[in-house]
Amino acid sequence: MKRIASLFLFVLILTGCTDKNSIRINGNFKTKDHKKVYLGRIDVDTYVKLDSAKIKRNGNFSFKLKGSDPEFYEISISPTDFVTLLAVPGEKIKLTFTGKNISDEYDVFGSEGTSKLKMLDIVLAETKRKIDSLRTEYEKVSNSPELKAKEEVLLNEYKLTIKNQRNSSIKFILANMNSFASIKALYQRIDDNTSVFYDSHDLQFFKLVSDTLNFHYPNSKQAKALKRDFEKGLNQMFLAKIENAAKNAPEITLDPNLKDINGNRVLFSSLKGKYVLLSFWASVSDECVAENLEFKQLYKTYKSRGFEIYQISLDQDADTWKRAVKFDELSWISVIEDDPIKAPTARLYNIQVIPYNYLYDKQGKIIGKDLHGKNLQLKLTQLFGN
Repeated sequence: MKRIASLFLFVLILTGCTDKNSIRINGNFKTKDHKKVYLGRIDVDTYVKLDSAKIKRNGNFSFKLKGSDPEFYEISISPTDFVTLLAVPGEKIKLTFTGKNISDEYDVFGSEGTSKLKMLDIVLAETKRKIDSLRTEYEKVSNSPELKAKEEVLLNEYKLTIKNQRNSSIKFILANMNSFASIKALYQRIDDNTSVFYDSHDLQFFKLVSDTLNFHYPNSKQAKALKRDFEKGLNQMFLAKIENAAKNAPEITLDPNLKDINGNRVLFSSLKGKYVLLSFWASVSDECVAENLEFKQLYKTYKSRGFEIYQISLDQDADTWKRAVKFDELSWISVIEDDPIKAPTARLYNIQVIPYNYLYDKQGKIIGKDLHGKNLQLKLTQLFGN
């Protein structure tokens, strides 16, 4: 007798465990329009067909599922006529369909999540109805004298309708962050081109729901997908901010406008129409001084053919630079940084070593860089001939 009692208890425990991981769906069609009903699961953005059932003469049908996390399912009679369920393991869901189109008229019992989805659909449907009504009214007056008087009123009503829908969805999410129904609220659309949540600030609601669901359901595909979507949206927001900052930032152009030894500013772009060697040097560098002796010969050869040198000194002492220019008799354009310590022009050009140079064509485009000795001579010979 004890063995039988123990066996009976074991069966009850097994049955209890099974029920906790099972979902039962029982439904009834009040009309006789349909013969078959289909069950599918929504795996994030993919529909997976699971089962089908014949609808009995009395309108009844049933499905049984197993699962470990809340999931979205669809009960459908066609690809365009369906009801979305949010089923939690252990639930016994009862559906009653009273209309020809099952998505329009149905009642649900035993599934809190599905009831919440239905409530979201009802509110959104009312918003869409109001917007359609406003559009119809606008079309009526669009070609009439009344347009001027009504246009602003209709536009304000439209904005208010959108705002009310958004506020309703926010209120729902804040009250249901533990529910997967909030995922549906996040992705609701008023039409193909208008989402309820569209502003970058709305990412905060994606984060709230994502953090909550991933904490409670770390293995859920739906929760993981929401997290990926949030991270993607966050990255896009940061990129947009960077792009916007770049658009609104003051334009930085590589067009030096520095003072020569006489204190006169010389704008680099004023030399367009010539081949220009933009050279960075310092009089304290023996290598730079030696290269300047080579430049003197090249400048003498090609100046009359349209060649110019615009040489920027990185000397920290202006007097030292001026003495070097005069002593070495540098006849090309010699200028110095406005701030010799920070050397902003050299930073813009990413100068790491000296001597360094860029060669520009007559249109002001760079056609060579870091050209020295024979390489510079060869390039100038190609441009001007022997």
